[in-house]
Amino acid sequence: MKAMKISLFASVFGLALLVPGQPRLADAPSGVATKPIVKRPGALADQSANARNIESLAQRLVAEKNLPGLSMAIVQDGQIISMKGYGLTDSQQGSPVMPYTVFRLASLSKGFASTLSGQLVEEGAMSWDSPIINQLPAFKLKDFASGTTVTVRDVLSHRVGLRDHTYDGALAGDQPYALIAERLSDAPMTCSPGDCYGYQNIAYSLIGDLTFAATGDFYPHQVEKRIFVPLGMSNASYGLDGLMSSASWAKPHVRGKGGWLPIAPNENFYRVAPAAGVNASIQDMAQWLRAQLGHRPDVLSKEVLNEIHTPQVATPGEIRSSGWRSERLNNAYYGLGWRVMNYSGRTMIFHGGAVRGFRGLIAFLPDQDIGIVVLWNSESAMPSGLMPTFFDEALGLPKRNWLGLEDLGPVSDEVGAD
Repeated sequence: MKAMKISLFASVFGLALLVPGQPRLADAPSGVATKPIVKRPGALADQSANARNIESLAQRLVAEKNLPGLSMAIVQDGQIISMKGYGLTDSQQGSPVMPYTVFRLASLSKGFASTLSGQLVEEGAMSWDSPIINQLPAFKLKDFASGTTVTVRDVLSHRVGLRDHTYDGALAGDQPYALIAERLSDAPMTCSPGDCYGYQNIAYSLIGDLTFAATGDFYPHQVEKRIFVPLGMSNASYGLDGLMSSASWAKPHVRGKGGWLPIAPNENFYRVAPAAGVNASIQDMAQWLRAQLGHRPDVLSKEVLNEIHTPQVATPGEIRSSGWRSERLNNAYYGLGWRVMNYSGRTMIFHGGAVRGFRGLIAFLPDQDIGIVVLWNSESAMPSGLMPTFFDEALGLPKRNWLGLEDLGPVSDEVGAD
């Protein structure tokens, strides 16, 4: 296992290379667009009024449901039409959440891994469909022959053949990623690689080792160099040190007898950087959303975006849960680091993220050229309703109370950090 140990160690050690909290470029654009919107075919009418209403609902959600904090951005036709923070970074003694306040992204990090992989494929340093043992010769699965067929595409679409969340418990139990990854050779399999879906964090993070093998550089530094810096994501970082070194960062909260209680952030899932390692502000995520919608072809080519947003494997369980999923989704797939869903007849690219004390989501309709990101520092499910509420209004769908508020009429939007 010597070859794998070297690359696994490199992926983890690479977290220390970043200098979190230090600006790398000029600050990202600060807010609402001032240039006229230039629409692409199929785009929607100006959704600025809809965005103002969603801002008001976000404000009410924090105030009436006693949530600690939240941040949200909405992008249409390449322009940021909303970007605000609400509530506090710490429910007991925090400062206001601002657009530059950093949150932990958890599994929203997976889209960065697939995007970086696409850039490396485009350069010829990596291949979607070649076996990963070509670059990680020590990689094995319980079925040895199957292990020799696993590709980058399989890893990024969760089609390695393993059971859902293989060894996540070991990671949560504070075991080192490098040692857990070696144990994949003993993990039970549910199918041959490429034949079924099983959501992964450990196996997904082999992308970090593949990046090191392909470039000779650490995964977090490659993401910083190729994505964070050129997109102007000046608050983005990797790892616990990155979070806590930020000028403003949201503390995670869990439920207690007296309401939401701030806790110390847990380091465990930071150890799988490609799966769950990114920290970012809503300013950063607005730029990320613009890029994923195709408005930064200088950084992310159309070919890369088409590849990572293409369905790879069906995930019917996503449409069987309650709420907006069961009512609005017609089908659901996983692409490469992204979920690809049919939202009432429109293609929606989506991912959610959850780790102790933090939640978040990003969703966009590429054909309509519009999207939303919501990040919050509690384990409440309520803020997830902001996304379908916004899209329903934009698409003219029947209104539903996805937020649990008694009255969905707009209120003053004086509160909330611009």
